Amino acid sequence: MNTLKIGDLEIRLPIIQGGMGVGISMSGLASAVANMGGIGTISTVAIGLTGNAKKGNYKKKNIEAVRREIRKARELTKGVIGVNIMSVLTDFSEMVRTSVEEGIDIIFSGAGLPLDLPKYLPPGSKTKLVPIVSSGRAANILATKWKQNYDYLPDAFVVEGPKAGGHLGFKANALEEIGNTLEHLVADVVKVAKEFRDKYMKEIPVIAAGGIYSGEDMYKIMQQGASAVQLGTRFVATEECDASPAFKKAFVEAREEDIRIIKSPVGMPGRSIFNKFLDDAIQGNRRPKVCKHHCIKSCDPKTTSYCISEALLEAYRGNLDNGFVFTGSNAGRVDRITTVEELINELVGDYEHSENHAAPNK
Repeated sequence: MNTLKIGDLEIRLPIIQGGMGVGISMSGLASAVANMGGIGTISTVAIGLTGNAKKGNYKKKNIEAVRREIRKARELTKGVIGVNIMSVLTDFSEMVRTSVEEGIDIIFSGAGLPLDLPKYLPPGSKTKLVPIVSSGRAANILATKWKQNYDYLPDAFVVEGPKAGGHLGFKANALEEIGNTLEHLVADVVKVAKEFRDKYMKEIPVIAAGGIYSGEDMYKIMQQGASAVQLGTRFVATEECDASPAFKKAFVEAREEDIRIIKSPVGMPGRSIFNKFLDDAIQGNRRPKVCKHHCIKSCDPKTTSYCISEALLEAYRGNLDNGFVFTGSNAGRVDRITTVEELINELVGDYEHSENHAAPNK
């Protein structure tokens, strides 16, 4: 398979480990993926809650934790490291500035359109900016605004389809529409990327995400024009994943019928492994008394059925009685805990098998 080029970065394997919070993908997982030649990603959402810091407010602890995790990753790898920063975070600007100061290679940003992301890049910064979009229209709007307001174009696009884990960039009734399959979305975003390339002479690779499980899936979507793929669910069930053993066990034990779309407190649909906590939340038994963190702009503590940060934090710690797990559509296929090295070798081997099988006269 071809290498992935994002600006002056050359990534040996076109495999990106998706950012997963709270605490699921930090320096341990990210560095392991980077050491294998892919891109490892640290999730910044509520990252300060995962440590032992007792002092400081929510934003201060997050800033300290982002610095810590980026520096730890740099000690563990010479590979490419990114951070995922959701645009709906109340500390979005602080997370971006801190990551840039630490010299992070790439910032991935979605959960809304990060229309002002380039303004945080100082002159001479080598950090690449990669927005996460869910349609060609969104990609066009964002690239146009960035060019008009900052004379900057995205260094790549991640296009995330409706089979992804966590929060989804689609209305619940649009998840099964034929036009929203990953194949259609990739084609639309590739078209936009080519239009901007032709006009401004800048390559904008498109990274496909959402429901990609095997090397065969990789091969098929890259034949549709994607330059790389992003996976999340597969990397949870690895020894290097930063989550607790109980969190990983939930993926191994999940059946296809356990995976459901839920309505998140942030106002978006999300894909999860359904459990008693979520059932209790639906029944109204998990309403928060106060908002401890004010972490998400769109979350209204007066109407929310549970605190999503606290629920995800408890799940990260292994307390699934008081939390739940976000997942992609293929969690039911996970049957064991492996290592990052074994997983990537499996993906590459399956990709090459698919490529050879599809090639003429082979």
